[in-house]
Amino acid sequence: MNDHKRRLAKLLVEKSYRDGNFVLASGRRSDYYFDCRVTALHAEGSRLIGLLFNDLLKNVDIKGVGGMTMGADPLISAVTVLSCGTGRLLHGLLVRKEAKGHGTNQFVEGLGNFSAGDAVAMLEDVVTTGASLLKACDRVREAGLAVTAVCAILDREEGGREKLEAAGYNLLALFTRRELLKLASE
Repeated sequence: MNDHKRRLAKLLVEKSYRDGNFVLASGRRSDYYFDCRVTALHAEGSRLIGLLFNDLLKNVDIKGVGGMTMGADPLISAVTVLSCGTGRLLHGLLVRKEAKGHGTNQFVEGLGNFSAGDAVAMLEDVVTTGASLLKACDRVREAGLAVTAVCAILDREEGGREKLEAAGYNLLALFTRRELLKLASE
């Protein structure tokens, strides 16, 4: 376990973990919530996320990273900016929940940095059921790109990994919920 991962675990629990009664994006109820955007928008958290995702993806043949706006926006920015120091430039894509009602009416922003068939990794902050990540993957494939990796900061271990595997994707997560809470308590 490297120091970056341990430090990110502490930041995530300190900044993003909340106990309470929450309705998740999946519609499920939960007695805890990880708002990873708080950590992803924190200067040190953003740097750590960018470093760790770049490391996680270093052996994956991709031209860029994308994800569903708004949760993935800071993740994509962190990865793309820090890719400049890795010798491999990764460009970003943002996937809208709904097509723009004006201009180009696109679901996917940033396509001008890619060629048809280019491979990308899709990023997500938290995976519960995997539904939003699958929707983002579908939109990117419909736009003509290949999704060769799916990644998350946190796998809540509530069936999302299995749903993604059933669709042909292997989830690469920085943490599972159990691992994150254990690391943060060390």
